[in-house]
Amino acid sequence: MKADRDILVVDDEDVITHAVVRVCEAEGLSVDVAASATDATVRLAQRTYRLIICDVMMADVDGFEFLADLVQRQIRTPVIMSTGMSTMENAVKSLYSGAIDFIPKPFTADELLTAVRRGLMYAKLQDAASSASGARPDSMAWVPCPAKYYRLGYASWLAEERAGTVVIGVSDLFVKTIDAPTGVSLVAVGEELVQGSPCATITARDGLDHGVLSPVSGRVVEANGAVAAAPAALERDPYFEGWLYRVLPSELQYDLKHLTSCSSDRM
Repeated sequence: MKADRDILVVDDEDVITHAVVRVCEAEGLSVDVAASATDATVRLAQRTYRLIICDVMMADVDGFEFLADLVQRQIRTPVIMSTGMSTMENAVKSLYSGAIDFIPKPFTADELLTAVRRGLMYAKLQDAASSASGARPDSMAWVPCPAKYYRLGYASWLAEERAGTVVIGVSDLFVKTIDAPTGVSLVAVGEELVQGSPCATITARDGLDHGVLSPVSGRVVEANGAVAAAPAALERDPYFEGWLYRVLPSELQYDLKHLTSCSSDRM
């Protein structure tokens, strides 16, 4: 079903809403603004949107409560969370709670644009899957991560190994929401990763850079140079050949509490 408008911005900071409207309208996108979760709820009862960008800290209801209300009311519009309290905990909680992305404030026009483009592509994939003959309402047109893996939202994944290390990578859905990977930038072996922080950058065919959030904290013991040399592996086989790092985790059991078991995606 065609949405009435492209984007609903839920934020009580005028400087933020003006920036989002300016950047998105320059891309030919239609934008509505709501100064509170209550105002957003009223607008969602009147119109449909392709994407919602929501602040975490608001005066009436915080962004996580608003996100939970959307889930309860079965409003499946993709949500990008944003906040000036840009802790890794907020990023992880946003993705674990059902948001498809997280943007820390202040953000640049390019950072906003990359997130918006991924969000709109997510919405397109969701609509295509929902309208497919015989498809479940919650089915999506991408390959889910293997059942024994864990995922951070729909951004990245983690697989445990017997040696006490974990392998991490980017999800097939994330890859499908960007415009064909042409480059992959990895950190060096020995670098420390933090759960919810960027651990790699994927450059797309349109020139935009997309940061990949790490699903785990720990030290990189091996980086997949093959995927950096041949980014097409991300599209061809993101869960095996296209892995990014082997990591020695620092707090694995704590990190797993904030990830979703991929076995639940098959229920």
